[in-house]
Amino acid sequence: MEKRGSVGMPRGCVARKKLIWYSQEKKKRAPVMREQHPFKWRHFQAEIILLCVRWYLRYALSYRDLEEMMVERGLSVDHSTIFRWVQAYAPELEKRCRPHLKACNDSWRVDETYIKIKKIWFYLYRAVDSAGNTLEFLLSPTRDAEAAKRFFYKALNMTARSASQTLPHEECVAQLMSLAHPHTTTSVPRVMNVDKNAAYPKAIADLKATGTLPEAVELRQIKYLNNLIEQDHRAHQTAGQARAGLLLV
Repeated sequence: MEKRGSVGMPRGCVARKKLIWYSQEKKKRAPVMREQHPFKWRHFQAEIILLCVRWYLRYALSYRDLEEMMVERGLSVDHSTIFRWVQAYAPELEKRCRPHLKACNDSWRVDETYIKIKKIWFYLYRAVDSAGNTLEFLLSPTRDAEAAKRFFYKALNMTARSASQTLPHEECVAQLMSLAHPHTTTSVPRVMNVDKNAAYPKAIADLKATGTLPEAVELRQIKYLNNLIEQDHRAHQTAGQARAGLLLV
């Protein structure tokens, strides 16, 4: 004989209804990245979370290194928790900090290096200005003209968005309208310094042919001018070896 609950319904139906109600409530209360309260429902204070995320992104530390460092400071934080913090807050930090970065100049140094992520080798494309300020980076499984073109598209669009943060309203609208058009850009370098990689001239020629890059932009393949970014690659390669699980794209 089937057992029934207090309201005359089969116990199986009551259990299913309770399970559905619990799952709905759990979804409502799930930790969500909110613009005004990004740390709501977190078990740790915002200062601790931001400290771990900043140390991981800034220095060549692994998640277990940060776990040990927190234990030394009297906090028990699992390395998997720090991993989830980085995945949740690193993109948001990048989005909020980029408009406040130091303005770059119009002399770019572009180069690529290799980095291993999850036992797979990738090419890391990077661009800095003549003062050493990082402009943009891109991970690519290939090292060819198409990869270089993708990187230049990303760098040009990002620098245009960053520059629009400090412009008057009318010029800011013009910047955004130009970004919506695939063949125009307003924040462009005066000169690009690259190495002897044959993919760069082809990529630059394609960008000029489509109108994305003005004809006046000079391409210089002089190796010693790229010493600044080539020396800076060492720190990124060391950090990448310690962060085998981090995807930068």
